[in-house]
Amino acid sequence: MEEGRYWLKETLPFSMMVALECTNVGLNTIFKAATNKGMSHYVFIFYSYGLAAIVLLPSPLLYRKSGLPQLTFSIAAKLFLLGSIGCTAVMLGYKGINDSNPTLASAMSNLVPAFTFILAIIFRMEKLVWRRLSSQAKVLGTAVSIMGALIVILYKGPAIILVSSKSTMSFHGFLYTSQTQWIVGGSLLASEYILTPVWYIVQAQIIKQYPAELVVVFFYNLLVALMSAIVGSVAEPDQSKWRLKPDISMAAIVYAGLVGSFLGNAVPAWVMRRKGPVYVAMFKPVSIMVAAAMGVIFLGDTLHLGSIVGATVIISGFYAFMWGKAKDEIYEELPAPNDVESSAHKTPLLHSADIKQVDGDERFV
Repeated sequence: MEEGRYWLKETLPFSMMVALECTNVGLNTIFKAATNKGMSHYVFIFYSYGLAAIVLLPSPLLYRKSGLPQLTFSIAAKLFLLGSIGCTAVMLGYKGINDSNPTLASAMSNLVPAFTFILAIIFRMEKLVWRRLSSQAKVLGTAVSIMGALIVILYKGPAIILVSSKSTMSFHGFLYTSQTQWIVGGSLLASEYILTPVWYIVQAQIIKQYPAELVVVFFYNLLVALMSAIVGSVAEPDQSKWRLKPDISMAAIVYAGLVGSFLGNAVPAWVMRRKGPVYVAMFKPVSIMVAAAMGVIFLGDTLHLGSIVGATVIISGFYAFMWGKAKDEIYEELPAPNDVESSAHKTPLLHSADIKQVDGDERFV
């Protein structure tokens, strides 16, 4: 019984988030390949999110037994806000990848944990008590993870694994861009990952009030598809751009719709309800390690010492944060001292209980 509970509470969310980050790196790569063939990112967003909305259309049927919560005007307004923030972030992000490359996108995504952690504290969704070792670990882990990402970006180092460049010649055409495009792309990606924590916070608030994750994700995908269609009709008036062809573009849209827009929103929503927005955001550093591995395996990139050192630092920060998060959950599950003292008067046997320190506070166990 305890093993099953631990698997559902800890192992399953962890495995799902790691798998999701792997698929996100693949999504960025296949999107870059499709735009290299001339596909507009507005068209890509509209079709992929529209496909995800169609897949999620029967989602209300899953809540027949429990019943759907009432959709109030307040929740509808927050859903519209969620769609607006998400649509803006997605457009900025895909344009940024179009002007740079997927590896830079994975590196810039490490801005998310810090901003999410700060916003979660501001909105009182995350507890921060400086005298507790768990809070110190979460702050340190966030800072170390971002530091590791900066090492990957700024320190290249000597080559560790050399791969022949012949197999990657066709990819280099869109992997490297001009310096101006690189700066613009990096700025757009930074803007996306500043908006992403706000999106996490708004979604977490909606799910608390409307605990039907798949329905929330359905409305989100539908709103993004509609908003991108409106913006795209103005920004991309050429109708020929909106016609799909049976090539890499269609494959990218199907992959993005089913894996990116559908699972990419449904999985974080499910995990967020159980673990909180900061837990979801802390998996972003994993993507840069996946991007480095995929670059070597599938693109024939050369692996440098900086990538290994940076990945090691990211992992250290990641597990420091997760340790602090786990300690906080244990702390919250323990009874408060006042409750234990009152029950101790009723039950004499408790007077012989052991006392131990939990992050600086005495608790009976």
